[in-house]
Amino acid sequence: MEYIIVCGIVIIGALLTFFSGFGLGTLLLPTFSIFFPVSFAVAATGIVHFANNIFKFLLVYRNVNLKVLMKFGFPALLAAIIGSYLLISIGESSILFNYSIGYITAEITSLKILIGFLMLFFAIWEFIPQVEKLQFSPKYLPVGGLLSGFFGGLSGHQGAFRSAFLVKSGLNKEAFIATSNAIALIIDIARLSVYATGLKFEFIIGSAGIVIAAIFAAFTGTIIGNQLLKKTSLNFLKNLVGLFLAVMGILIILGIL
Repeated sequence: MEYIIVCGIVIIGALLTFFSGFGLGTLLLPTFSIFFPVSFAVAATGIVHFANNIFKFLLVYRNVNLKVLMKFGFPALLAAIIGSYLLISIGESSILFNYSIGYITAEITSLKILIGFLMLFFAIWEFIPQVEKLQFSPKYLPVGGLLSGFFGGLSGHQGAFRSAFLVKSGLNKEAFIATSNAIALIIDIARLSVYATGLKFEFIIGSAGIVIAAIFAAFTGTIIGNQLLKKTSLNFLKNLVGLFLAVMGILIILGIL
């Protein structure tokens, strides 16, 4: 059953991220949190996200805007390293509080509180039109890189900031998708390099089947997204993402996941 749940959500997330620049990691992190401890869920999400970004890059790389990539990508690279080291330093920290609800034992940790509140923040980003339409002048591209890279390294939530800062950079649809993808790839390389030094990847290797299945599901969603590039009315899906993210964030904060 977990394979069906994860793969179905990954296909939707990969399709959504093809148009908006975010969606896959936003959906996959809380889904993996059901099956993995939170820090490992971030790492597992990063692996799937990275594999899908390589696949998507091969489809769209010709349209990358190098000028925008440099302004945004270099600060994002540095900030992703910082955010990733912060995640490792927090790790699966000691339990702050635990309680029971029937047969469920809930454990609250500082990492769960941090990741849960970040999920709630990005759920608000999805739900509130004024926030969703937030845009920044191209002169702030390095600031966008710092924010996107830092949160990408810390929790995997890099796409919302990336889209908000890139949307006013004068890129057409094809260049926006390609440049956003190239930046995401840079952040993924940086954060996975750091995760590999501090997280116990053997835990993920022990559950490699579901991670590999998620990677191929992401490829499927990306192929569908590439075919539907001209048809971008996905508001219903984005609202659904926001609701899912909010619920999962609350469950993580409460220590149920």
